[in-house]
Amino acid sequence: MEEYIDIVTKSGKPTGKSATKTEIHKKGWYHNTVHIWLYTSKGEILLQQRAASKAICPLLWDVSVAGHIDAGETIESGAIREIKEEIGLKIQEDYLEKIGVFPCFQTYPNGIIDNEFHHTFIAQLNVDLSKLTPRKEEVEALKLVSISKFKDLLDNSDKNGHFVSSNYDYYIKVLEAITKKIN
Repeated sequence: MEEYIDIVTKSGKPTGKSATKTEIHKKGWYHNTVHIWLYTSKGEILLQQRAASKAICPLLWDVSVAGHIDAGETIESGAIREIKEEIGLKIQEDYLEKIGVFPCFQTYPNGIIDNEFHHTFIAQLNVDLSKLTPRKEEVEALKLVSISKFKDLLDNSDKNGHFVSSNYDYYIKVLEAITKKIN
């Protein structure tokens, strides 16, 4: 069964309407997503390699957990659900720290029109990487990288195929928030 997602205005306000994920991406309707960046007390950031089967940016490394907010779902409950679904980690809502909402409006060669508002959170990862259970339909692999390695990968993202290079400014804001939190 396909997900239903609430449609929002270009400024992010609810419209009271929803549609299937396929229709939303076909018509380019604005909608909400969550991004959750997990970091360790040692200053490492959890990166997720997107599954090879993903329609957008397959096999690129990206945010620890991300996903669409289901119709009628709150942003926070969607974040908790996505963390559990994608990496098998159960956390409490008050554990999430929201660092902002980042508009991301992109069109892809496969016809997907992705007009998303990324509600972005950071949270400390308090379990060993081996305790996480990535969902194969979503996640190819997981790894922890130091902040300096993250910066190096990001600075070379236009040639290393690691991150979505057009999202550079967004990644910098996330990195600043995590660095501030652990220092």
